[in-house]
Amino acid sequence: MRDPRQWLSGLTRRAWLIGAAAFFAICLGTALFLMRDTAPAPATIPISQLLDLADQHQIRRVVIADNQLYATAVDGHQYQATKEPQQTVTEQLRRDGITVVVVDRGGGAIGLNSLIALVPLLIILGMIWVMLRRGGPNNQAMSFGRSGARRYGGQNVTVTFDDVAGVDEAKQELAEIVQFLKHPERFRAMGARIPKGVLLVGPPGTGKTLVARAVAGEAGVPFFSISGSEFVEMFVGVGASRVRDLFRQARRHAPCIIFIDEIDAVGRQRGTSVGGHDEREQTLNQLLVEMDGFDLHTNIIVIAATNRPDVLDAALLRPGRFDRRVVLDPPDIRGRQAILEVHARSKPLAPGVDLAAIAQQTAGFSGADLANLLNEAAILAARANKPAIGREELEEGIMRVVAGPERRSRVVSEYERSIIAYHEVGHALVMKALRHALPVQKVSIISRGQALGVTVQAPREDSYLTSRAQLKARLASLLGGRAAEELIFGDVTTGARQDLEAVSDLARRMVIEFGMSDLGIVATPGRDASPLSADLAAQVDRAAMQLIDEAFATARRILSERRDKLVTVAEHLKKVETMSGEELDALLGPDWTVCD
Repeated sequence: MRDPRQWLSGLTRRAWLIGAAAFFAICLGTALFLMRDTAPAPATIPISQLLDLADQHQIRRVVIADNQLYATAVDGHQYQATKEPQQTVTEQLRRDGITVVVVDRGGGAIGLNSLIALVPLLIILGMIWVMLRRGGPNNQAMSFGRSGARRYGGQNVTVTFDDVAGVDEAKQELAEIVQFLKHPERFRAMGARIPKGVLLVGPPGTGKTLVARAVAGEAGVPFFSISGSEFVEMFVGVGASRVRDLFRQARRHAPCIIFIDEIDAVGRQRGTSVGGHDEREQTLNQLLVEMDGFDLHTNIIVIAATNRPDVLDAALLRPGRFDRRVVLDPPDIRGRQAILEVHARSKPLAPGVDLAAIAQQTAGFSGADLANLLNEAAILAARANKPAIGREELEEGIMRVVAGPERRSRVVSEYERSIIAYHEVGHALVMKALRHALPVQKVSIISRGQALGVTVQAPREDSYLTSRAQLKARLASLLGGRAAEELIFGDVTTGARQDLEAVSDLARRMVIEFGMSDLGIVATPGRDASPLSADLAAQVDRAAMQLIDEAFATARRILSERRDKLVTVAEHLKKVETMSGEELDALLGPDWTVCD
């Protein structure tokens, strides 16, 4: 049940005024109506008796309405009498000194009682008229089948391709869409058909919504924005009605762009839901019809975004509906530098800041991560009253994005602090000892987020393939903390919980997805197929355990052979709390050896 306070807070000032006025009018009308009903009814007497009372000067006032006489006596009593149609009593009453008022009902005049009786009806009709005219978010019953899409005028969309960086191929593909919208006659003259839809595919934070807004800003056309989940309701038929309403609005403002974010909420493959989902499927059917119906001359382009293209219905992806699929991957080093430069336009940077170096340290960051990095750095600089953002703030921004803000208020005992230091140094030394492991960027025993300490790795260059040797080095690096605890303290703690979860997941993927175990290539089931058989699942578990055991043995052997370095670095880390990769190399010295 909806909270009444939320309903009240959603009302606008104008709605409050209208409601208060209507409530006051209803109360006033009800009071007058009750006063009319509770007033004593006049006594009905013959006309002769009324005239006798008038001769006796007991009547003060008489109201004559057609053939009805309403008299008010001196003592306040009310009398009513009926005279003959042709009988005239006005002059006789006036001779007796009585005030006479004549009311003509034949001219269509409405009495006070009739007006009072109509007040509640007029108020109700007025409120219904106001609700129909408003049709806003407070009138859910009247707007249930409307799309709810937010429309932005072409001149109000200020985002352009200059504000988008790191996705040059996507910008090139979408630049043609802009030309279609600006000069459709040029392409029609060549027999080209305007694309019906563009599907933006990529992980979260890669700029799918930003790119869609940039297309609208470049083309200067209206832009309708809606989420896929806004179509689907619990009532069958509402989603299809909202799709029709959305495209009806778009046709009135064509040429225009419709942007549907998270289209997988409504565009999932039909027939796969247990028990069916009539509402979602009817909504999808209506969307398919609107995108590729009989109307071939509408300049409406649908841009949709999703990070789950594998679950979309095949009919939605065919040519004629979504003609193009534009993939937005996390940016490479040049793309990250370009994104940092875009977001740094309005931020003062210190002279020694090198955005190229920051881009090299942020491998795997999405555009949203990089924007958050610079925002966190700006907040830190403002908090310290610095005139510009320095490298220290940027590096702390990286750590905040990776592991969260520092939690120096967390009280840790000296014994636990030693365990955390040896645990993190165990990770770092195994990474430094294995040739195929990623370079160590920073080691810290300061608590961040849920982690008591953190060891950060960063690749020297972007890569899109990972070898078996690299994955096995990753397994050993993750288990280096547990091996250090066991080696130094003779016991293990719960601090390696996240490491063990990551190791288990990675080892299983190496067996099932990558075929990198002694089990060989495993025939993995598809998305809609039955799960692994019991015998094959047991073999997969044994192969994964073998990879994990080998990795732990490697980590323990490396740390046993370099126990003195482990102690030296860990004790130093307990003093400084945070150590960079360069400082770690200096402590390890030139005699440090790397094994395969």
